[in-house]
Amino acid sequence: MTESGLVFLGLNAIVAALIGVLAFAVMRLIVAARDVAGARKVGGETAFMAAAMEQALQRLRAQERAMKARAEASERLSEEIISSITSGLLVVGEDRVVGTLNPAGRRMLGLGPDTSSGAMRDVLQSAGPLAAVIEECLTSAHPVLRRTIQARTPGGDTAHLGITVSPLRDGSGNAHGAICLFTDLSAVVELEEQLRLQDSLARLGELTAGIAHEFRNGLATIHGYSRLLVLEKLTPEYQPFVQGIRDETEAMRQIVTNFLNFAKPTELVLAPVALQSLAERAAEEVRAEAVVRGGDVRVSGHFGTVMGDEVLLRQALSNLCRNALEACVDAGVPPRIELEGTIDPAQRTQQMIVSDNGPGVDASVTARMFRPFFTTKARGTGLGLALVQKIIVTHNGRVAVSNGDAGGARMAVTLPLRIG
Repeated sequence: MTESGLVFLGLNAIVAALIGVLAFAVMRLIVAARDVAGARKVGGETAFMAAAMEQALQRLRAQERAMKARAEASERLSEEIISSITSGLLVVGEDRVVGTLNPAGRRMLGLGPDTSSGAMRDVLQSAGPLAAVIEECLTSAHPVLRRTIQARTPGGDTAHLGITVSPLRDGSGNAHGAICLFTDLSAVVELEEQLRLQDSLARLGELTAGIAHEFRNGLATIHGYSRLLVLEKLTPEYQPFVQGIRDETEAMRQIVTNFLNFAKPTELVLAPVALQSLAERAAEEVRAEAVVRGGDVRVSGHFGTVMGDEVLLRQALSNLCRNALEACVDAGVPPRIELEGTIDPAQRTQQMIVSDNGPGVDASVTARMFRPFFTTKARGTGLGLALVQKIIVTHNGRVAVSNGDAGGARMAVTLPLRIG
């Protein structure tokens, strides 16, 4: 073979080798390209799944926030409803633990703002009848409907409550507590008592007016005969007896006159009455005597205007101040009398309290203080406070007696304020 042929064969071999190398390189590139493409495909699917999961989590978080917001709104609404209702709401578990006591309930029971939970025997310690009715419902698992009770508050007041207690049941109908709704009926009870008192006073006046007139006529006759005896110039030993007859008949005549004034129907001359000046004048009537005995009479607080009979209202306040003065004098203490006024804008009422530093009122006679002819004084007629009550009740008010925290008696008069 010639040299040129060998050269040609060498060139062909080189070209073939280059082609093989290139083919191998191309194959490697193709494989690498496929690997890269596969990797890109897997990475895309993973990214898609991650994005989808993130979106789902965001939706779940949004739903969770919405549900939480609805739950909080529902809880706030429940709390607002419980706090806003004017009836008392009390929830007790089967373990006799108070879970809920709303503000209206605490107010009716005279409890503080922090008393909304705890053992029932502790929370309702002063309201035993209420606890007894709730216990009845818990024990029997039957409702107690429209029961009326009297409950004592920690402050010593009496609350008239209308209550309904129902078992608290779960979804399966099993009782696991009790829910009690109660309403303060004190104002209704007071109104009923006031109406009964007005009716009793009217009947008493009709019944006794005629009898009192006959007594007065008889006393006038006895008094007249006693004067004739004086003219007979009796011996000195008999004169004290005649004078005793005259004195006693005069005292009896005054009692009968007072009783007639009490028994006769009260006709009011209504006009706006400024209670500040009325209180000052009532206090002034007894101030001089109080000062002479080393004491004083003070008027304090706030007074409004009522529609009433000024003469009768002044008489009522004067009688209360006079009664306080006499109680202090009988006890041998310098009279310290205060006439304090308080206005309740919510109830539109005026309260006037006459308090003293005397011995106070025995609890056993409190309920009888305003009965005609009942008195704790040696020389009392028992008509002063009865007349006060009649005047106040005729003005659609009420009067009550109690003892002060520092001792002494408190006579509290409550009248409706003038509207407009």
